[in-house]
Amino acid sequence: MLFSDSMKKTNDFRNVYKNGKSYADKYLVVYVWKNNSSYNKLGISCSKKIGNSVVRHRFARLVREVYRLHEDVFNSGLDIVVVARACARDASYHNIEDSFLSLAGKARIKKNGGE
Repeated sequence: MLFSDSMKKTNDFRNVYKNGKSYADKYLVVYVWKNNSSYNKLGISCSKKIGNSVVRHRFARLVREVYRLHEDVFNSGLDIVVVARACARDASYHNIEDSFLSLAGKARIKKNGGE
């Protein structure tokens, strides 16, 4: 991820959950909050309800890869938290990609206003 950092601190996640706006669909919930910096921070959250560590890590890898490939599409200065829903356990890469990009369009965090 060239223009981004990973979100690691619990307080950063809490801040985005508390102050950010959420957008959801079948596979994902995306929280977005402006961080007043020149780069984005991406956080990925996946509970044990989704599956064991292998399944959770696979989900995180898929989301990271989708973000990495489409990183230039997003506006800068955002904290983005992606939360897995139960259906994400069986989702393919293309399902996660379509879901993430459509939610980014709804959130208007894509360049040129989104969709």
